[in-house]
Amino acid sequence: MKKNGFKKIVFKNGLRLLLVAQESLAASVLILVEAGSEYETKKINGLSHFLEHMMFKGTKKRPQVGAIAEELAGLGAQSNAFTGQEYTGYWAKVESHKLPKILDIVSDMYLNPLFNPAEIEKERGVVIEELNMRADTPTIKIQDLLPKLLYGDQPTGFNLGGDKRNIRKLAKDDFLKYRDVHYVPQKTVVVIAGSFKEREIVRQVHDYFDGLARRKSAVKSKTRERQKKPGLLTDFKESDQSHIMFGIRAFNIFDKRRYILQVLADVLGGGMSSRLFKKVREELGAAYYVSASADFYLDHGYLAVAAGVDHQKIERVIKAILEELRRLKEVLVPEKELQKSKDHLVGNIILNLETSDELAGFYGEQEILTAKVVPPTRLIEKLRSVSAEEIQAVARAIFKNEKLNLAVVGPYKKQAQFKAILKL
Repeated sequence: MKKNGFKKIVFKNGLRLLLVAQESLAASVLILVEAGSEYETKKINGLSHFLEHMMFKGTKKRPQVGAIAEELAGLGAQSNAFTGQEYTGYWAKVESHKLPKILDIVSDMYLNPLFNPAEIEKERGVVIEELNMRADTPTIKIQDLLPKLLYGDQPTGFNLGGDKRNIRKLAKDDFLKYRDVHYVPQKTVVVIAGSFKEREIVRQVHDYFDGLARRKSAVKSKTRERQKKPGLLTDFKESDQSHIMFGIRAFNIFDKRRYILQVLADVLGGGMSSRLFKKVREELGAAYYVSASADFYLDHGYLAVAAGVDHQKIERVIKAILEELRRLKEVLVPEKELQKSKDHLVGNIILNLETSDELAGFYGEQEILTAKVVPPTRLIEKLRSVSAEEIQAVARAIFKNEKLNLAVVGPYKKQAQFKAILKL
């Protein structure tokens, strides 16, 4: 395999192995599985995230609590795990010559967790405190509020971390049942990125995973979207700053227009030279942070615009953001500004992919969602080919009242002041 190259291997049981070679002093292991809050029911909301925590609490090979963390620390490794709406990931990064050791550890976590009832009971408190922290942190709380507003009482709208009432009741049998239908080989991707010996690593992954039997897996419920007028959701919180997040319904990860929306988002709020940064922070002096991003999932997606603003200026900021959305519908983005946004996006992609963990995430997350990888060079081509006319067409397609939503966290008991101005 070339020093900089990509290879995909599919085992007989359906497990996918991605090898992403890069000249580097480090290497990373990332295991992704199709499991997340969108695969839950209301009764077990929070189980995906709770299970992720439990994977660090002992395995058949490493039964002692803390052994995994001690071993990774002893290797000088960086490691963590994360739970998303549509997948869960476990990763570690280390000096490249130690790669086989962290591959052994991360694979062991995936394959042989113990789910010790005593440890479940202890970790229950940790998970609840994490939920409390999220609820007490407005910049995080607003991110939990927006899906609830957009999708309501269905898995797509569930709290990613779960419901505390569920967390208090979940038991070992719940973890085992959930893992049995989600942590299956055909729904799992193993990614190795950085500098490694290909033959050795392929053999090691084969030895660990080839005996894992293909099993029947669960299917994600389809997201339902219904909206006729602007949506609004406020969460009362005494705070020194108001936090707002717009969610504008767009399209899923398979839609070819996603590249256009990525460029549009950068023009709107992709950095210190973006339109919203200049307007909201520099001109109005109303916010410290303001940003825009495009979020894509299997069967839904949206453009998000977030800001933390002065209470006294919140209406002015909302109006300013709406005005910038209208301007994108009405006036073509000038060529110089469009080129700057493309360069900003491409530069960030290239800089991020210099590290083996980001490289693993770039390839792995595409594979777990779409079973297809667009390599960096092709992604850059697609972004660079976006035209001002295409941006305007997408803006006209999604910047409509029946797709517009606003979540607010701050000291507001009434919604009337926001309803009066929330329109495109």
